[in-house]
Amino acid sequence: MPSEPLRYAWPEFPANSVRSPNHMHKPKPPSPPSRRDSTAEMPAGEFASFFHNILESSTEYSIIGKDLEGKVLLWNEGARRLYGFNPEEMVGKANSAILHTAEDVKAGKPQRMLEAALEHGHWEGTIARRRKNGQQFMARVVVTPRRDAAGTPVGYLLMSKDVTNEQAFSEELRKAKLFDGAIVGNAQEAVDFITNILESSTEYSVIGKDLDGKILLWNEGARRLYGYEPEEVVGKANSIMLHAPEDVASGKPQSMLETALQTGKWEGTITRLRKNGQRFTARVVITPRRDSKGKAIGFLLISKDITEEIRLTEELKSAQFYARSLIEASLDPLVTISPDGKITDVNEASVEATGVPRERLIGTDFSDYFTEPDKAREGYQRVFSEGFVRDYPLAIRHIAGRIIDVLYNASVYKDDKGKVLGVFAAARDVTAQKQASRYARSLVEASLDPLVTISADGKITDVNEASVQATGVTRDKLIGTDFSDYFTAPDKAREGYTRVFSEGFVRDYPLAIRHASGRVTDVLYNASVYKDDKGTVLGVFAAARDVTAQKKVIRGSSWVSEEAEVAPREQPLVGLIFASGSGGQTAMKERTPCSRGLSRVSGRAGSAHGRFIEAEQCRGSGGGRALRIAVGHQVAVASAAGGFETGGEPGGGGRRT
Repeated sequence: MPSEPLRYAWPEFPANSVRSPNHMHKPKPPSPPSRRDSTAEMPAGEFASFFHNILESSTEYSIIGKDLEGKVLLWNEGARRLYGFNPEEMVGKANSAILHTAEDVKAGKPQRMLEAALEHGHWEGTIARRRKNGQQFMARVVVTPRRDAAGTPVGYLLMSKDVTNEQAFSEELRKAKLFDGAIVGNAQEAVDFITNILESSTEYSVIGKDLDGKILLWNEGARRLYGYEPEEVVGKANSIMLHAPEDVASGKPQSMLETALQTGKWEGTITRLRKNGQRFTARVVITPRRDSKGKAIGFLLISKDITEEIRLTEELKSAQFYARSLIEASLDPLVTISPDGKITDVNEASVEATGVPRERLIGTDFSDYFTEPDKAREGYQRVFSEGFVRDYPLAIRHIAGRIIDVLYNASVYKDDKGKVLGVFAAARDVTAQKQASRYARSLVEASLDPLVTISADGKITDVNEASVQATGVTRDKLIGTDFSDYFTAPDKAREGYTRVFSEGFVRDYPLAIRHASGRVTDVLYNASVYKDDKGTVLGVFAAARDVTAQKKVIRGSSWVSEEAEVAPREQPLVGLIFASGSGGQTAMKERTPCSRGLSRVSGRAGSAHGRFIEAEQCRGSGGGRALRIAVGHQVAVASAAGGFETGGEPGGGGRRT
């Protein structure tokens, strides 16, 4: 549509009163004509025509002249386009107040703007304006006073521009939170800021091209990635040269652009070519560029070399595969647990132990698969608080009902920053060991002799029921107490187990157990150390044989008691006699000095025969002590004093030979 002819009431405009929006000061006196400024020598009519052409061509800026009362005297093509009023509607007829919003007029804002312009030489700012159709828009306005030759104000010149789109753009930026308001205040600043970003993006290639593929933008990242200088490609080269020939032949580049137009972007990994012909793998994102009407005018390509990422990823995959192979090779159930107790991974052994598939195990509570869920929960919580647990006993319940006794060893695992991610736990099946342990326990409990295990510091670590009966103290109270506390001679008891640790064993070590009720039981201890599979001594295993009955036999014969007490101190041992189980006596066939050791002595009383089964140590014939030999409940004592003595039934008599 052809523009309307410029209409204005021609006031007296001194040459220095028409000023651009950038002039911020009061007008200066006219300058001498410049040789290059031919307008200074123009006739008035020619100058008016020149000035008319300037105003006509300023279509993006509204230029309005008015007098001091606000009457419009000048209305250019830009004003017509911006406000919608034709010149004949405004020039010499309308007041510029109609261009202000009612709110601003009521607040006195137009008058303050003019006063500021008179005082400071100009007023500049963004205000709301009104079009002929009543529509409001935001405009950037510069108001400067017009003065006559004497410098007296005669009116004002208003230059304005619609900044609605700029403000909308700035608002979109603010809403999108792409930029801080302190960095970007308007569209131009945003453009400048983006330009800086493009130049500083050395890790990423940013390429702009038109619909035909001609390169229009080539940032520093593109130069580094592909090897071409900007002057080699911008406005000259086609982006097709960056594709691999096989991709071009298959039509892949065109397919990528079509997808970007249809869906708003294309993203993927493709092979790219450098200037030197080297190939590399890049991750590429393509988005269409559109004009203000939404029409596609080109494309923006952002790409990054991911060759190193691919290499590292492959190495990571290999490491993960290797680790997974090790995990699956384990016959022990392995599991990882999150801080909230959920299973995050398991191996096949865990599947077999529970009877539940891997995909169903993952995400469920670790504690759900044990006979004691609370204890299982307490276990992994202890790992998170202490860092690990060792040999934590639990029992896995298979879905078929089968129970598997296990010992768990677990520790936390962390990321590269040291943050705890979860717990890694390994369960060792100890069902067979437990069965063997139960069998061994049954053998221990079947023994009528008190059995006990002792630690290196002399503490009781385990006992059988016979020990409970012998002491009158329950098992749980015995365990953890001093072994020596339960004997009439604690120091001798302590010396006994100490000797076992130093020599490896003791045989027939005499002690007397004191029952809680006061009863005393004479015993002979046989003990040895026990070790782990590496040969480390763990403690002492001791068995006590009750010899109270035998001692009663000896103490029950008056002549034996008397002589037995004397013989060790006064009589050297020279021989032995054997007594039969029938109560008869058998004469000694030979005397056996201590220097020759103990020998089998046989005799005959009817058809009775026997063998020595116990003997106390003797030191030799030069000053030894009496030797007591017991067979069943018969006892013989021999000394150098006068032959030998025999005892019959307990409490019965004996005969001296």
